[in-house]
Amino acid sequence: MGARSTPPVGVLVDRQTLFLKLVKLRGSSAQEALEGFSRAFAPLPASLRKTLTYDQGKEMALHKTLSRRTGLAIYFADPHSPWQRGICENTNGLLRQYLPKGEDLSMYTQRQLDAIARQLNLRPRATLDFHCPAEMFMRALGRHDLAQQIDDALLD
Repeated sequence: MGARSTPPVGVLVDRQTLFLKLVKLRGSSAQEALEGFSRAFAPLPASLRKTLTYDQGKEMALHKTLSRRTGLAIYFADPHSPWQRGICENTNGLLRQYLPKGEDLSMYTQRQLDAIARQLNLRPRATLDFHCPAEMFMRALGRHDLAQQIDDALLD
């Protein structure tokens, strides 16, 4: 969530590849989260849509509908237990470089959020043996050719 009464940005992070997708939500209701996350997951192959771990926010009330739409098994972290969603919490910390806490997030377009995600997806990570999330995600998709192109481009 950004500054008071501004729509939130949904943060979706693949726990294996650390690939990030930011979703501009139109509001903070459960319906808005459902629509935004449904759009975000739609282009992904079913083989990559396995689980989603939510926090305890009221915007997650339509999780059963999201599960039916996407095929995701949805789990909830225990209240006041951010370590159960450590990858997302770490990613939120990285996002603060681009989206400072308390900032009005409504001024960001989906295109701008995509550019921020792209920068983070092309940042090598120690936990990925200094490969970048985009490269690892392409490998998970079976697109080793694209993964190699990303790796080569980063070395240039």
